[in-house]
Amino acid sequence: MPRPIRASFKLSALRHNLGVARRHAPRSKIWAVVKADAYGHGLVRVAQALAAAEGYALLDLNEAVRLREAGIAKPILLLQGIFQPADLQIVDRYGLTTVVHDVEQILMLERARLSSHIAVCLKLNTGMNRLGFAGSRVRAVYGRLQAGGKAAAISLMTHFADADGPAGVAAQLARFVEWTHGLQGEVTFANSAAVLRYPETHADWVRPGIMLYGCSPFAGASAEALGLQPVMTLTSEIIAVHDLEPGDRVGYGGTFEATRPMRIGVVACGYADGYPRHAPGFNDRNTPIVVAGKRTASVGRVSMDVLCADLSAIPEARVGSPVTLWGEGLSADEVAASAGTVSYELLCALAARVPQQEIE
Repeated sequence: MPRPIRASFKLSALRHNLGVARRHAPRSKIWAVVKADAYGHGLVRVAQALAAAEGYALLDLNEAVRLREAGIAKPILLLQGIFQPADLQIVDRYGLTTVVHDVEQILMLERARLSSHIAVCLKLNTGMNRLGFAGSRVRAVYGRLQAGGKAAAISLMTHFADADGPAGVAAQLARFVEWTHGLQGEVTFANSAAVLRYPETHADWVRPGIMLYGCSPFAGASAEALGLQPVMTLTSEIIAVHDLEPGDRVGYGGTFEATRPMRIGVVACGYADGYPRHAPGFNDRNTPIVVAGKRTASVGRVSMDVLCADLSAIPEARVGSPVTLWGEGLSADEVAASAGTVSYELLCALAARVPQQEIE
């Protein structure tokens, strides 16, 4: 029998969360962001479940080809564009839309021999200072794309740096409007946070990502409060139980010390499964976990293959008792916050060795 750990994916939750995005931006088309193997949820299964989206956005050219070869015919947006000239032959062959954020990509496009014109999305750097063209260059680049004769259509995009934070989107939005005044083409701004918080950013297309997977883009608002449902649930079982006396320590480095008689359970899940090693299990700070339907906390350092949970208040817990690491009943956002990270990292880090199950 395999280890009891399992990741289940609730496809109805994906469709529900897409509906939440649709209700917030009813006049916009949706690029469903499925990069990084759909945030660890499985690229093809997610794309098929999100068939109501108008298009898909990702980074990896191989993932775009996988979607096409799986029968996905809707638009696919390459969020970082091409990386070398040969990529354009694949973009041409599979009818992809490519972001252009650097002059080198324009040079590749100008020199390419293509069978047809390709759709191009011009990215502006309005304040994120990662990818994109800044103000004084935008019109010249747009004109160059038009004159080059390779672009079937030119759309426009930017990415917000703090749509989930106090700075908001106003300054970046104002720059975008100023720099693109009079330019033609569809526009896309909004990530999950902007979809939920800033209707003025919805434009022609929105680009929801983390919200589709049932997690919140905001530190101060739970996914449940936003009407989102978790898609991935990571579960396991207790595989051993120990009684501790005061002074007994748990795990590598003995980072947890029992201050009272207590009972702990060993869970078949560790950092080799994708659980964060840095999730705390100290005396004064720990990570939530659910055992036999009851909330408790981790104890000790996470190991490669196991972690430990406090069973002192769950007398019915025993070997074989079910454990929820995150998902239904315990938000990945909360686990991530305890570990000093974000739910994106937890979801994307799910290891290939964890068995997977689809649930309609």
